[in-house]
Amino acid sequence: MEYSAMDMTAPVRGMTSAWLKSSKHVSKSFVRMYSNVAEANRAMLASQNGASEVREPEVDSVAYSQESWSMERSVDADEELGVGDVVSFTKQITEEDVLAFAGISGDTNRLHLDDEFAEETRFGRRIVHGTLASGLISSALARLPGMTVYLSQDLRFLKPVDIGSELTATVEIVEDLGDRRYRLDTTVETADETTVIDGEAVVLIDPAPESQ
Repeated sequence: MEYSAMDMTAPVRGMTSAWLKSSKHVSKSFVRMYSNVAEANRAMLASQNGASEVREPEVDSVAYSQESWSMERSVDADEELGVGDVVSFTKQITEEDVLAFAGISGDTNRLHLDDEFAEETRFGRRIVHGTLASGLISSALARLPGMTVYLSQDLRFLKPVDIGSELTATVEIVEDLGDRRYRLDTTVETADETTVIDGEAVVLIDPAPESQ
């Protein structure tokens, strides 16, 4: 049986509306936040039902892309991978990204969603979820040639990321661990080359299936 975006979101909207009406302690800005998250979820579902802007692959091992994304890498064949090879991925983190991430992950920390609340924090404004920003590292890893599997990731969150920032994640192979496993340095930088996240990952890189 197939369900439309309307079918899937109607029960959620109903439950959310009932909860909001029954609560006496939810601020107007928080109500708007929940409405925005629901709208982002509806947009995401509509995209999955055929309105997606995702394009067909243009480079081997890069499955999907969008016009606003960019990528650079030092090597295009997995058999050529070695220490020193680098991949970078660049994307703007938009308001829509933040709202959609909150809806998908369940991380509705008001620091990321409620302007009035965030203004009273040490940051003085809403900021991007740390996990959303660090997710660009996974995006860069996905663009390594071959078929990459995440095995581990250590992270340090150095600075807050403002909504609307253009971020570049860079991964560099620093050690061949054998058996197709590699250790990589991982960073996320803003457009002015300020490092906001750094860390280290271990991945497994198998040859891509021939059908791909």
